[in-house]
Amino acid sequence: MDTVVLGTVVTPGATIERGWVAMRDGMIAAVGEGAPPAAAQVFDAGAGYVLPGIVDGQTHAGSYRGLPGIESTTRSAVAGGVTTIVDMPYDNPAPLNTVARLEEKKAAIAAHAHADVALYGTIMPGQTTADILPLIEAGIAAFKVSGFESSPTRFPRIAADQILDLMEALAPGDVPVGIHNEDQEIVLARMAQARKAGRNGIEAHSSSRPLAAEQASTAHFLELGAMSEAHAHIVHLTSGRGFDLVENYRRDGYRATGELCIHYLWFDPDLDGARLGARMKVNPPIRPGQIEALWRAVVEERVAFVSSDHSSWPVDNKLTPSIFDAGAGVPGLETLLPAFFTGAARRGLDAARLTAEMLSARPARFFGLWPRKGGIVPGADADLVVLSPEPAEWDEGKAHDELRWSPFHGAVFDCKVARTYVGGRLAWDGADVVNKAGDGRYVARGTSRWF
Repeated sequence: MDTVVLGTVVTPGATIERGWVAMRDGMIAAVGEGAPPAAAQVFDAGAGYVLPGIVDGQTHAGSYRGLPGIESTTRSAVAGGVTTIVDMPYDNPAPLNTVARLEEKKAAIAAHAHADVALYGTIMPGQTTADILPLIEAGIAAFKVSGFESSPTRFPRIAADQILDLMEALAPGDVPVGIHNEDQEIVLARMAQARKAGRNGIEAHSSSRPLAAEQASTAHFLELGAMSEAHAHIVHLTSGRGFDLVENYRRDGYRATGELCIHYLWFDPDLDGARLGARMKVNPPIRPGQIEALWRAVVEERVAFVSSDHSSWPVDNKLTPSIFDAGAGVPGLETLLPAFFTGAARRGLDAARLTAEMLSARPARFFGLWPRKGGIVPGADADLVVLSPEPAEWDEGKAHDELRWSPFHGAVFDCKVARTYVGGRLAWDGADVVNKAGDGRYVARGTSRWF
């Protein structure tokens, strides 16, 4: 064997104390307990957990620096135990909506990526569905559109008739289509009211983009999905009621799913807003009083999976007099795993198994990557993370991206990432990123499906 890792191994079927994982030629060769096979390298995690590499189902690597931003984003990924990112299509200066742009992004992955990368695609206003099938054949994992226009060229609003066309084109297959779920008319009107009233702090953010706007967009999209028989996915829900709505459609037999981002499980503007201000601004907003309802949705398996929604904006983007002028989005790749594990452990849950399920297995299945990704099983890619169960305070200045700021700064987690392996090679040794830019690979959608 090339490498053997010893520890408490979390597989899809069991948690193996004093277990081991053997890796050879970039694959998981064997999993067991007791005496391990001989190997060129052995790492003993002691009391640590050996988990499948995290599959982060929502990142924005190219939103600021363009495609070279993949390097910084994936450095941060492997430092956080994330071995595969699923990157959104809204790159700077233009989104991924054609095969030509897909090839450009694949070349950037080959040059810059420290972790493996799967990709979302999108469509632009007026674009026909003719470009969709070639993107699917080239391995796009999912599509995303927006109900709110953040940028007319990079992140536009897509009209309902075009969304329906897209859904009807995707309905015969398994590729999901997701939405940024905010009603534009409601949000613009409420933001204007808040500005006029001089309400410019973080406390005005949620009310100016109210839950009604989120729910209206969500319901509209889910109904288009139901009528077209497509897989409709909500990429970020902020309330327990949002997951209730998705669950109603699923129980009625429609292909409907909802995703949760880690910041909604950790922050509350009533508790954290005065301290963080725009540093906790994301869209849709973090809502007051929703943390425990969202954890219940996780436990009840109404959440498809949990992601970071990592955004690569520098902190200067947040330093504005008005909350309405501050950029939305936060870094999250190095805090996704420890924050989720800690939140689960502090609620008395089986944190290791829940982490392996919500952050690895479920997103891998969703994006067609299972069983190649998402589980410690023989024949899978040798993507592993070793998690040490010890208190660790998060210091934003030690982040391994180029951003070095975080709303999680000063948070004390119950664990830290001790090692990350990508394709059987050590990528993070607990102190430094040790693999090279370009070691990560483009990962095309495979055959696994959610429904």
